[in-house]
Amino acid sequence: MIRKAKNCGHQGIAPMKNLQPTAEPHDVNADFRGGGRSVEYLDQINKASIVALAEARIVSPDVASRIAAGVLTLIRAERDKPRQWSADYLDYEPKLLAIVGADASRLHCGRSRQDISATIARMNLRAGLLDECDALVQAREALLFLAAQHTRTIVPAYTHGVQAQPTTFAHYLLAMDGALTRSTSRLRAAYQHVNQGPLGSAALTTSSFALDRDRLAWLLGFDGLVENAYDANHFAPVDTSLEVATALGIAAVQIGQFAQDLHAQYAAPEPWMTLQRGELVGVSSIMPQKRNPAALEQLRVQSSMLLGDMQAVSLLAHNVRSGMFDYRAYDPVPSARALALFELLRKVLGGLVVDKERALAEVHADYSTATEIADALLQRADVPFRIGHHFASALTDYGRSRHLALRDIPYREAARIYEAMASQAFPLDAQAFSEVTSPEYMVFGRRGAGGPQIAEVDRMLARQREELATDLSWTHSRRAHLSLAEAQLDAAVAAIADGATASFPIVSNPETTS
Repeated sequence: MIRKAKNCGHQGIAPMKNLQPTAEPHDVNADFRGGGRSVEYLDQINKASIVALAEARIVSPDVASRIAAGVLTLIRAERDKPRQWSADYLDYEPKLLAIVGADASRLHCGRSRQDISATIARMNLRAGLLDECDALVQAREALLFLAAQHTRTIVPAYTHGVQAQPTTFAHYLLAMDGALTRSTSRLRAAYQHVNQGPLGSAALTTSSFALDRDRLAWLLGFDGLVENAYDANHFAPVDTSLEVATALGIAAVQIGQFAQDLHAQYAAPEPWMTLQRGELVGVSSIMPQKRNPAALEQLRVQSSMLLGDMQAVSLLAHNVRSGMFDYRAYDPVPSARALALFELLRKVLGGLVVDKERALAEVHADYSTATEIADALLQRADVPFRIGHHFASALTDYGRSRHLALRDIPYREAARIYEAMASQAFPLDAQAFSEVTSPEYMVFGRRGAGGPQIAEVDRMLARQREELATDLSWTHSRRAHLSLAEAQLDAAVAAIADGATASFPIVSNPETTS
């Protein structure tokens, strides 16, 4: 059960190695030992703990003041150099004991390395989620900017790997943005579950100390508690990590599919879509004519590697008893590869070059407008759809057998085929037949919601820009909430360290909203 916390405040050609993320495969043991932000989060946890202990009178004001001063002394001593301890509290405590004396161990009243670990993991997860949302928003900004330039650019679209119907490049890009918008939504939803505080649950049953877990959650910027202490340390760490990993895995699949769609164009001798020369393109060491779409290959590779990393999160938690070490990493879903992938996607979108004439020629070279023949016969001459469908199929077979494009089939031959099949005169004149088989007529004459017609594309662009702005505003508001919580924590622990008050009153704070 999750509930809100009380007292919650506001909340040349460059080599492709430049585009390759440096993230290595996930090392759960290295994460558990700590490093990076995990140690900084231990500092935050220690500050919150001494504030809560002092306010609850679990430690005396004098002892609290000395412990708080010791915590701040250690932070200042390590600020400008690499940390000399891990995020494991057993590595940290001896340093605090050396400064404060035996009373320093009182900092650990009412908590365990179990709930410290669970809290660090959640702080890493939420920081990663905010970074990932921001990076995905930036990629979507580039995507919508590109789409706005191609609302009239007719391109071939594919099903079963072959040309199916024409659409606009903007329509396709907006489809991709729709997918990435859902991925952003999944990351935001995961944040709501991640940003719940486990601190104070101790090993799994809380403790005999009257520690205010709601206050601890608020001091660390959490929106509420994972209430059940057993759940907080041994079930919730699994499913919250899986939720984040699932959202990132879905985004990886979406981006990999996008990379494949674009990469397929490079099989043509004259592709209608290419990449700008520079870091996005590679050359062969032996074949001087080659212009390899290296960035698209990397986009696909890194998507696959991210998906693999996210599967590892599931495997670590799979078939494991609660309370085991396997899934208890300080950084259970590292964000480095996801951030690098989203940045590479942004670069690719900024480097796409579309040859509009070549794209239209690709459409004309196939029979993807044949669908409209059957529709037009029904709409203009009340010919049953299946008869029109059979006619369009027969016309396609005729043209392909003679290596003719649809628009190159003589009108008289089209009329002859129809009359032979339907035993009646062809109801479309030459002008109407030419019109309904043109890509422009088919694409811009769509009437259904979500189609490629200009009015619908403009409407979708406007709406998806609004969604983008909402997502950007959300990350800003969440960062502001965390910054405010940190500032108030720093003020509280500084006051205790200075011995500024003998009572350590709890300031009444409005409940936070997600």
